[in-house]
Amino acid sequence: MTQQKNPFQGQRIEYHILQSFPVTCLNRDDVGAPKTAIVGGCLRARVSSQCWKRQVRLSLHEMGLAQGTRTKLIANLIAEECKKQGANSEQAENCGLKIERIFIKKPDADGKGRKAKPDEESDADSASEKTDTLLFLSPTEVTTIVKALKEKNFDPNAVITKDKIKDQAKELADIIGKPKLDYNTDGIDIALFGRMVAQAPTMNVEAAASFSHAISTHRVSNEVEFFTALDDNQIEQGSAHMGSLEFNSATYYRYISLDLGQLWISLAGSNIAKAVEAFTKALFVAVPAARQTTMSGASPWDFARISVRTGQRLQASFEKAVRADNSSILEPSIAALKTFFEKQKVLWGSLFGEQCAIEYGGDNSIDTVVTFLKTHVTKVAG
Repeated sequence: MTQQKNPFQGQRIEYHILQSFPVTCLNRDDVGAPKTAIVGGCLRARVSSQCWKRQVRLSLHEMGLAQGTRTKLIANLIAEECKKQGANSEQAENCGLKIERIFIKKPDADGKGRKAKPDEESDADSASEKTDTLLFLSPTEVTTIVKALKEKNFDPNAVITKDKIKDQAKELADIIGKPKLDYNTDGIDIALFGRMVAQAPTMNVEAAASFSHAISTHRVSNEVEFFTALDDNQIEQGSAHMGSLEFNSATYYRYISLDLGQLWISLAGSNIAKAVEAFTKALFVAVPAARQTTMSGASPWDFARISVRTGQRLQASFEKAVRADNSSILEPSIAALKTFFEKQKVLWGSLFGEQCAIEYGGDNSIDTVVTFLKTHVTKVAG
């Protein structure tokens, strides 16, 4: 399908979400402290885009949608499917390793990465030499690879015949063909989050969803929790263990955009309304998993403004930190976000490009929001 036939060309859904969490460490840095960033000259709480994106992917999986598999253990993935298609254990293992080695990178002496050469293939089984790059494959792509292997009696050398790794990658990409993602069979995670395969660019999929780092709307100061643990069978009084960890509390501003035009391309124009519904619901329920057993962070959205726009993406910066009003950070954050949009509508003029918008909160439930978005998408799709 060409860009000219795309009814959603240039359209995107933009989610502006305010979500408050008390006493949490949703996303940790390298020393286990809550992630932070300097914005507007003051310290803010931060949750990385990668952290929340993964949780959205897991939420989609929990909804029962078929999912692509993102893994560096490609051998296991291919071998299991080979066994299902009639291969014996030795054949399955050989097929899996052959496919995996195409995408393996091994560390050289100076710590940089290089692709494995054919004469090094026997060394690729070592766990310490596995690639640090994850390959994202849909269920249909896995079965397509295995079907090609089955046609050659599960002889991987009869399917992948070239000597150089880059040529082998091209052979594999040709077997898979141009990505054809189907909502009903493959899920939507590859279409939403994209895929880059350096060895086989034809397998690349442009991400339809874009996530910003979530930033607190206000100044934060990480605090320290001191804790002790008691031994149930202790003989002497006192703690058996003492420790400390950091936490904070924050009202986060989250910005996510969903490129409807790109989603339409990746899903070949099918089930766009279903995909929008699934993505919106996953956004709503997804919460980072760090320290959930000791600092349960289970707070829902407090407020959201969701709009369908054309043109340049529009994200609020909250460069000026919000101050508490009547002992609340949330209320002035909502007011600041609404004021931002009122101002931008005037400043952007005809370039604002808003097709429609809805607010979550008050009388509008998440079901109301989903219905609103699906109605718009269905109307545009015709």
